[in-house]
Amino acid sequence: MNSGTFQGIINFRDLGGLPVAGKKVGERLLLRSAHLGEATDEDVRVLKEVYNLRKIFDFRTMSEFESLPDRDIPGAEHVLLPTLDQEAEKRSGEAVPAQTWLDLPSQIVRLSFNDLFKKKARELYPSLVLSEFSQLQYAAFMNMIVDTAEGAVLWHCSQGKDRTGIGAAFILGALGADRDTIVQDFDNSNIVYAPLVNRLCKEIEDLGGGDDEMDVVRAFMGVSTRNFCNTLDLIDKRWGSLKQYLKECLGITSSDMETLSERYLSS
Repeated sequence: MNSGTFQGIINFRDLGGLPVAGKKVGERLLLRSAHLGEATDEDVRVLKEVYNLRKIFDFRTMSEFESLPDRDIPGAEHVLLPTLDQEAEKRSGEAVPAQTWLDLPSQIVRLSFNDLFKKKARELYPSLVLSEFSQLQYAAFMNMIVDTAEGAVLWHCSQGKDRTGIGAAFILGALGADRDTIVQDFDNSNIVYAPLVNRLCKEIEDLGGGDDEMDVVRAFMGVSTRNFCNTLDLIDKRWGSLKQYLKECLGITSSDMETLSERYLSS
């Protein structure tokens, strides 16, 4: 895991160096992080000059983006691709006020005892791979990466873990990474957020909560690797493999995968 050094960008990782089918992902090409809204001038310079960043894919909702827009990175195009279908959530009758999501850390202990949030924690990852709305956003993301022949690409959401982690899984899957590599990259977000998660879980314990409530905190403040593995199992059960899912649901062809492998993998 190449975590890089930034002053105002958290959970940054360069996928460079990850093993894929006897090769490795090239350095300074495939980047993932939390939002860029608090990037410093030096962070901006590094992304421009060191990484030659050309595309930024922002998976946040419009309200998240408007609350804290990304810093402009000269030479890089910013593409907003909200992967959560908020309209479907409203139609379901289970919508959560936008302000709750924007201030989740201060409310998550209380919300962990709420049955709706327990349900949302279980269903977050499956919804990102099963929702046609989400598939269209991730399809655009993948296809635009295929079309970006030079420089680095970076994708992020608010914390750079769930929506971003699913995006990383799709990229690594297209490159031919094995399951262990994909799961480890996803789980690495827990290293970054462990202090926060541990503190909140202790608060839940003090209030008499148990594993069910702590799972809500792990899912929304860290990542639930167990739920992620269950989602990969779901993909395998329905489509046979992650690569087949990418082909059928995101429109990524074998030729596209070859293009990505030639560009991003090195001996």
